[in-house]
Amino acid sequence: MIIRKLFKFENAHIVRFCSSKRCRTSIHGHSYVAEILLSSNFLDNAGMVYDFGLMKQNIKTIIDSFDHATTIYDKDDLEYQNDLKKHSQRWISIPVNPSAEQFCRVFFVIIDRLLKSTVMSNGEREVKLHSVIVHETDTGYAQCFYDDAYNERMGDISLDNIVFSPSIIEEWEDKELFEKIKLKKPIINPKDV
Repeated sequence: MIIRKLFKFENAHIVRFCSSKRCRTSIHGHSYVAEILLSSNFLDNAGMVYDFGLMKQNIKTIIDSFDHATTIYDKDDLEYQNDLKKHSQRWISIPVNPSAEQFCRVFFVIIDRLLKSTVMSNGEREVKLHSVIVHETDTGYAQCFYDDAYNERMGDISLDNIVFSPSIIEEWEDKELFEKIKLKKPIINPKDV
């Protein structure tokens, strides 16, 4: 069975090297919708694949980190990167060009590791990330599956090369969340959400 939860975020970026001149030469933003699809062949104690309330915890924290932020390609011009960081408190640096396709892959890698590190507390079993869909516009989206997320031909996404600004981390309930995800430390689901 597959369940799906939608998250919305506003984000600015430049997509270097793309065909559209406006997109590759100017900072611009989108009203994104991210769809996180989870699957399992089992249901928990309440008859659910995974409680939507749990998805509003750490998964939402990760995606909400991109809201009202600028996503920076870590191989972009250093002066440009430093200027953005100087004038914006909310930024994320990623090791791939910030297209809708790469947002899908980045979200997939982070959430996949998060789920694998999560200690379930209500009978959830074999909950897996099925796919991630990122809508960049009303009419255009990208969808990423496991084989896409870990496909080095599409660019390597190492969690060590993803950096959230201090201002973003300061808003997290668990300031160590991303470090726990990176280090595969246990993340315990609350019994009550």
